[in-house]
Amino acid sequence: MNKRGLAIWALVLIPGCFVLAIFVIPLAAIFLSSLGGEAGGPTIANYVETVTNPRYLSALAATIRVSAIVTLVCAVAGYFIAYFMVFQLKSRLLKRFCYIVVVLPLFTSNVVRSFGFMIILSRNGPINQTLLVSGMADRPLRLLYNELSVIIGLTYISLPFAVLAIVAALHSIRPELLNAANDLGAGPASTFAKIVFPLSLPGVVSGGVLTFTLCVSAYVTPSIMFGGRGSVMSIEIYEQYMSALNFPLGAALAICLTITALALIILQAWLTNRTMAWSRQ
Repeated sequence: MNKRGLAIWALVLIPGCFVLAIFVIPLAAIFLSSLGGEAGGPTIANYVETVTNPRYLSALAATIRVSAIVTLVCAVAGYFIAYFMVFQLKSRLLKRFCYIVVVLPLFTSNVVRSFGFMIILSRNGPINQTLLVSGMADRPLRLLYNELSVIIGLTYISLPFAVLAIVAALHSIRPELLNAANDLGAGPASTFAKIVFPLSLPGVVSGGVLTFTLCVSAYVTPSIMFGGRGSVMSIEIYEQYMSALNFPLGAALAICLTITALALIILQAWLTNRTMAWSRQ
């Protein structure tokens, strides 16, 4: 085998071994653990418990609902921010400042950010005080310890990832295409609908997938923002592993969550491909 063949095999085997060690083997170990039972033999009782217990079904529904809302909000808000940074800002200094503002929250721990939002959303926090002083509310609103607070916290945490992914896609659009559309008489709306948005859609998808996966697996922010008054799958998995010490059931919950997330991501990719194919027609 020549040096080029060895190099190709090395490029294939090294990432393959990494994926095998980091993803496949741990996931297989979790799956084998989920088949454990009180009798000692393999059983699917833990999966039956997962799909029939209303508590876990409610937690799974809440996980998907919160993650989907956060993904949608981050995609829309992130696109506006990214479009403004790429096409509206002309000063390099202002662009660098915007990048710093976008990335700066990532340097803070999720715990610190979550507790900060607890102060902002509390009954005596600045939002409720502003509403009371302005007369827009006659009593403090319940903004904390519900799904709304979890959505706000996860949106703040996930938004930078969506913005950076969309910015990269917008930067990849060649200025010659925009100039040609302008020379041919296309207006700003037509240029955006037929050129900018279709070409930036892969960035929106990648940012959405990244945001969704981060929200599905998030534990710290939901546990703090819910304050024990709500639950998502990550909280249920943690309780089975750390409180109930029921490792097989916790593993079954983790496998079900992984399968559900992968199925939704595949569906999202399929719908995106159909949308891109339709936009090219």
